[in-house]
Amino acid sequence: MSPIMKYLIFQAVIIGPFASGYFLKRRFGEPAGTSRRIVRANLVFVEPLIALWAIWGLPMRADLLALPLGGLALVLLGLGFGAIIARAMGFSVKTGATFIISASLANHGFTMGGFICYLILDERGLGYSFIFISYFMLFIYLVIFPYARRIARREGNAVSLPSNFFDLQNMPLFAVILALILGTSGISRPNIAFPVDILLVLSVASYYFSLGLNFRVSDIGKTLRATAVLSAEKFVLVPAAAILILRFVQLPRDITQVIAVQSFMPAAIFSVLASILYGLDTTLASGTFVATTILFVTLVLPPLLMFLPGLL
Repeated sequence: MSPIMKYLIFQAVIIGPFASGYFLKRRFGEPAGTSRRIVRANLVFVEPLIALWAIWGLPMRADLLALPLGGLALVLLGLGFGAIIARAMGFSVKTGATFIISASLANHGFTMGGFICYLILDERGLGYSFIFISYFMLFIYLVIFPYARRIARREGNAVSLPSNFFDLQNMPLFAVILALILGTSGISRPNIAFPVDILLVLSVASYYFSLGLNFRVSDIGKTLRATAVLSAEKFVLVPAAAILILRFVQLPRDITQVIAVQSFMPAAIFSVLASILYGLDTTLASGTFVATTILFVTLVLPPLLMFLPGLL
């Protein structure tokens, strides 16, 4: 598949549903509630099937451990750069914390990074991306949420880690664990026609439709300064540091490509969620999330699809 065709597919699956959600949200009595129900249904019923099937079909190798370690390294790089930039920008405490969280978390999931890995490396790239993102839930609940809670001075209001871990919304994580157990146990994936392509497109499209339901144009205009510096961090500093490190680490080419692709990802929706849960700067979180996603899709993604596979 040519880079142009990959880009057109990406646009159709992401931009179209996002715009539809934005323009149709007045037809919903409670757009935010509808959005939450769509996201939860995806997490519980659709995404686990995709994760289970994609990972179960992978050969289990010891070097796959580099994927979640690479993911953790990327968010820690973002955390460090974000802390330095927030201090230099002179943000208030809550705005600075929101910026740091947005700088750390990136859209590594299959709604962005995983989908692009799928376009570049097919089903193997999708499976690798699910293994890559397995670091995410522990990082969220052990680092990001406690940090946000401390900044917001809301000690004792958060749900405990065991309750968070066993929530139904973590079904994709349980699917990853199950797929790894099946693969390492030598149990082969059934040789049947499984509609992973259809499920993937359906799931990604519905996620972005739900984001369109919540989007407000005014959020972007209020966060232009933060968006500019966050974009430099997301699309220049983190990728440059990651690719430099990858040059000195001996990893299989496909694993290197997945980590490199993921290093370019824009801000994550969980940065918005953290700001909502703990009373941080929701305008900055929402505005920078949408703006960096738009910049990524329009300016960063085309050369990424064209040149990165051949460079690594």
